Amino acid sequence: MSGKQQNHRSTSSFRPRSKTLIIISLFSVSLFVILYTFSSSSRPSISNLNPSDQPETSFVTSLEHFLIHKAPKLSLPVRDDTVRGESDDDVRKLDEMVFERENRWLNEDPGYPVEFPIKVYVYEMPKKFTFDLLWLFHNTYKETSNATSNGSPVHRLIEQHSIDYWLWADLISPESERRLKSVVRVHKHQDADFFYVPFFTTISFFLLEKQQCKALYREALKWVTDQPAWKRSEGRDHIFPIHHPWSFKSVRKFVKNAIWLLPDMDSTGNWYKPGQVSLEKDLILPYVPNVDICDAKCLSESAPMRTTLLFFRGRLKRNAGGKIRAKLGAELSGVKGVIISEGTAGEGGKLAAQGGMRRSLFCLCPAGDTPSSARLFDAIVSGCIPVIVSDELEFPFEGILDYKRVAVLVSSSDAVQPGWLVNHLRSLTPFQIKELQKNLAQYSRHFLYSSPAQPLGPEDLTWRMMAGKLVNIKLHTRRSQRVVKGSRSLCRCDCWKPNSTAINPLNPLLS
Repeated sequence: MSGKQQNHRSTSSFRPRSKTLIIISLFSVSLFVILYTFSSSSRPSISNLNPSDQPETSFVTSLEHFLIHKAPKLSLPVRDDTVRGESDDDVRKLDEMVFERENRWLNEDPGYPVEFPIKVYVYEMPKKFTFDLLWLFHNTYKETSNATSNGSPVHRLIEQHSIDYWLWADLISPESERRLKSVVRVHKHQDADFFYVPFFTTISFFLLEKQQCKALYREALKWVTDQPAWKRSEGRDHIFPIHHPWSFKSVRKFVKNAIWLLPDMDSTGNWYKPGQVSLEKDLILPYVPNVDICDAKCLSESAPMRTTLLFFRGRLKRNAGGKIRAKLGAELSGVKGVIISEGTAGEGGKLAAQGGMRRSLFCLCPAGDTPSSARLFDAIVSGCIPVIVSDELEFPFEGILDYKRVAVLVSSSDAVQPGWLVNHLRSLTPFQIKELQKNLAQYSRHFLYSSPAQPLGPEDLTWRMMAGKLVNIKLHTRRSQRVVKGSRSLCRCDCWKPNSTAINPLNPLLS
């Protein structure tokens, strides 16, 4: 009886509490539903997202949106301190302000002088150097019959070398639209680590008449070298996008101290004069891929169809180091599992190359007229393991990326030996191939220029690599300001040797 009474008391004492808990739970659920409904109605649905929020990797499409929607706002005067005239006193004042800033940071910031984000001043150049040239490309790019002397479509070449557009478009975008944390734009000379010169050297070279182009180069040179920041450092902290080896050629000797954004160093084609380019001051940037990216789904679907061992489509007759192409073509022609074909860079050639790369395990990437070519980056974004035969090639972002993990590198002397290259590729184990493919899938995003620029994309890696040059630039700038007139003005090491996989018979003696 006492047990029943105890149970009754415990049950009756439980009921009021359970009712209270149920009421609180129902109230909480109702409140959650109301809040969720309200927040959902205030959020854009996936279908209503602004298309501009998604990264655009097509140069033509991105440029179209940029010129029509962004350019009218960006064309308005920016409140910066770009100088429109000459004044030696401006140089002295700038040097004093830079000293004050750097001295303050040196004593207050333990991360100085290398820190993120690095600070870039973007010159507000007259429109004829920037927007007018972009409009010129936009209004004429459909004229695909416009070709160089060797048959390459001019506008396709401009697109492959359009790094100047992608970097500039990101730098001048409103901070609210930018996604990179490695770089920030500043509007005062004394706040800048680097100065970016937004002159479209490749577009002007290909789309202007020769004399008109040279005159524009001289004007751009005069405009930039009049700036106090240029005079202070003699251009050492200034960045010039000179990505096509023919561009800006007539005035390069006057900006040899500046940082050049290049496709390679090219010690074989005589594109650059001695002393103009070096890994110490300049930066190698990848070409813009000429094919569509093969994403994770594409890679999975294409895996069973990659039945070709080695693929190449392109011009077999090239100059300088590119003469290796003809030798490789003769050696590999008719070999089972190998496709070697002559091709062009037009729209039909793009589709043929893209299809061939997606059906192949390995893609042959020999030197062209210069040590590099866009084919390397086409192969990477296509999931085709690059086989690099270019003894003088320098890679983009090699301080960050390890190309041995994604490519097969062989010397020219080995590659042309009868049967050597195919036997070498066939000797790789399935595990080694899988590892290369896996790394390739991860590396592809490092070579996709986009708007907005993405973290770990090529724009981001550009500024990460640039940060590593900062201390050395300050060293040479300060040294140039105090070197006695008439003394040896260059600090250099004559024993530096270029990258080369070719066998040097003197190596045993030199070592």
